[in-house]
Amino acid sequence: MKHELAGIAFDLDGTLYPNHRLFIRLAPFVLKYGKFLWAMGKARTILRAQNHDGPFYDLQARIMGELLREDPGVVREKLERLVYRGWESLFRRIKPYAHVREILEALRQRGFKLGILSDFPPTKKLEHLGLGGGWDTVLCSEDSGRLKPDPLPFSTLAASLGLPPDRILYVGNSLKYDIAGAQKAGMGTALIRSRWKKYFSPRIKADFIFSDYRQLYHYVISF
Repeated sequence: MKHELAGIAFDLDGTLYPNHRLFIRLAPFVLKYGKFLWAMGKARTILRAQNHDGPFYDLQARIMGELLREDPGVVREKLERLVYRGWESLFRRIKPYAHVREILEALRQRGFKLGILSDFPPTKKLEHLGLGGGWDTVLCSEDSGRLKPDPLPFSTLAASLGLPPDRILYVGNSLKYDIAGAQKAGMGTALIRSRWKKYFSPRIKADFIFSDYRQLYHYVISF
């Protein structure tokens, strides 16, 4: 990145906390609703692969209904009850990555605008994680009608922060969705990864890779 940073934005799931802490708590749900989750994942893959018109949640429910041979209205109600609202309570027992809170506060003190862009509704999750305050914007990509890596959610994020994309660093845990999408929108990128896990991609490379939030802080203030 060549431009002075003014905003730092984050993915939520797998970025502000380790994914395994959620997966452990989701195991009973997966065993009970495996087919429903499969249909949801399939529907989101289809929606990512094509440009579509219409309300995102209705389209997702319609595709899932076709896969499950259920009424889309029933599917949407189940999605809201079981997934969008049902999973939120799990975050009361999930802890963020080490040093997240102190680093976010340090970035605020330095005057950076801070944002969230998640593919799932983030507000209640942030509250349960103890990270609910101090954000300049909190967005769900679904509300834009697109999922990552489509650049539209990231452009919406930049507009909401009131900053040009090239002055924003987007932090995520997925090369395919977070890093690729932010780069398409013209943002700088930082990838969080576990110390033991390596990422290989011939096409997608983050500007910075870190495993400890203190490393991210030092990278940001170096601009």
